[in-house]
Amino acid sequence: MVCAICRIRRPRRDCPGVQGDICAQCCGREREVTVTCPFECEFLQESRKHDKPEPADLEELPNRDVRVSEKILEENQELVAFASSHLLQSALSVPGLVDLDVREALESLIRTWRTRDSGLYYESLPENRLALHLFRAMQEGIEDFRRQETQAGYSRTRDSAVLTTLVFLQRLELDRNNGRLRSRAFLNLLWDFYGAPPREPSPSSLILP
Repeated sequence: MVCAICRIRRPRRDCPGVQGDICAQCCGREREVTVTCPFECEFLQESRKHDKPEPADLEELPNRDVRVSEKILEENQELVAFASSHLLQSALSVPGLVDLDVREALESLIRTWRTRDSGLYYESLPENRLALHLFRAMQEGIEDFRRQETQAGYSRTRDSAVLTTLVFLQRLELDRNNGRLRSRAFLNLLWDFYGAPPREPSPSSLILP
C-alpha cells in the first residue's frame, strides 16, 4: 500500500480530505493547499495550534475609516452573533468554499453597504461564483434579521452597524487566514463557536482600529 497522494511513501494516517490513507509528509505539505480538510480532522486541528499567519499590517488594513471597537461590537452583539453564524452556515453549504472566497464576498458586501450608508444604493457583486453565493446569502440573512426586528417592535439596526459588523468579520478573516490556498482557518474559528461546543476565544489584535 502506498500514499494516496504521492504514490511513493507508505501511508501513516487516514485522510478524510482525500478519503484514503496518506503519508505524514503529504499531510503536512498538501493540507489546505491541494486538500480541503474537514474541521473534524485531528491532524488539521493539531496543526492549527502551530499556525503562524503573517501578522497583518494595521496601517494597511482595508476600510481603516470604519471604527470597530469593543463597545460598538457589544452594542450590536446580536447582529454580530447572527452575521457570524449565518456566514458560517452559508459558507459550509457551498462545497469547496474557502476563506479566500469569504474574503471576496465580504469585500463586495462592504462596498455595497457603504453605498447604503451613504444613501446611494447599488450592489457591488463579486465575480467568483462561490463568493457570489455567499454574498447573496448574507444579504438575504441580514435583511431577514432586520425584518424580524421590525416585527418584534425593536429599533431597526442601522446601516452603519451592519457595515461595522462586516468590517469586523473582514479583519478577523485577515487575521486568521494562514496563507494556504484552501485555508479555512477563519471558518474553522467560527465553527469552534457555532458548529462545536464553544470554547474561550483567543484574542485578536484586529478588533480595534
